[in-house]
Amino acid sequence: MATEVTMPKLGQTMVEGTVVRTSVKPGDQVRQGDVLFEIETDKATVDVESPADGCVKRILVQDGQTLPVNAPMLILAAADEAIDDLVPAAPSAAASPAVSIASPVAVSPAAFTAPPSPSTGPVIPLSPHHRQMAEKLLWSKQNIPCFYLNIRADVTELMALLDTLNASAAIPLTLDDFLLRAVAVSMRHYPIMTGRLDDDAIRLAETLDIGLAVETEDGMTIPRVRDCGDKSVYELAACRTALSEQARAGTLSPDDQQGGSITISNLSASGVEMFIPIVIPGQTSILGVGAIVDTLVPAEGDLPVRKLINLTISVDHKVVNGAEAAQFLDFVKKHLEHPDTLI
Repeated sequence: MATEVTMPKLGQTMVEGTVVRTSVKPGDQVRQGDVLFEIETDKATVDVESPADGCVKRILVQDGQTLPVNAPMLILAAADEAIDDLVPAAPSAAASPAVSIASPVAVSPAAFTAPPSPSTGPVIPLSPHHRQMAEKLLWSKQNIPCFYLNIRADVTELMALLDTLNASAAIPLTLDDFLLRAVAVSMRHYPIMTGRLDDDAIRLAETLDIGLAVETEDGMTIPRVRDCGDKSVYELAACRTALSEQARAGTLSPDDQQGGSITISNLSASGVEMFIPIVIPGQTSILGVGAIVDTLVPAEGDLPVRKLINLTISVDHKVVNGAEAAQFLDFVKKHLEHPDTLI
């Protein structure tokens, strides 16, 4: 009996795979477990093995081709077995064009008589890293029911403290280091923020690992700063510096980019005052940090200029409720406003 080999689904967020290498040719006899293809997914390069003994009757893909999950790749059968009814028909000129992950709308059957679309200019192919991030964030928006909270923090004293400490610090401290420290202290106080839904229970994290978004030439990368709960702001600065350098050099290991309960995305250097970040799959929340803005703040009949930042948190409502997240965010704010508590 003929067997159709399809693109396997190897992970919850996998939607497609790329054929790196075909290991057989038509007419080859294979046994169950023999390698038929090498494919690249959003996470790794893996082998596709034969599900049965048989003869390779037809190969339906080419090396370098990207296919959606469950798309046919190869047909196995007995050497003398006819397979014409299993071979997919070649797409005709009137067939519906495929809609890519980046397409904003599907194409209606009534549109093939529509006039051709105008030229769109140069095409920039997606790198594997860009494709992987796009698929993860799409899955997040479709599957994580988020709510969003925003608060402003006065970091006037924090920025002054940074200037003082950096006058003698071996490794320059940054706002990121105090954000890591404030979030770690706050997560220890509100451990529900480390939770993940596990069947009918919420499983808390064993260690306080925090992702820190880093912009690289290939797009955003999120290295994981481990065991933040036990590290001083100086130790966090050393970890952050090393991980950022590895991220920009492209030398992070897969383990450096997985896990964690929360990610910090700091766009303060870009001038963006507020944004709503997307939760990374596998985590419970993400904290978006906006630009530092000099603001007149009324105080005792005066109008002093203070340095304010917006903190916006996106939270998985399956794990954390609004009151818990609000208390956590306010706790982060209070520690940033009293930075001496973080030293």
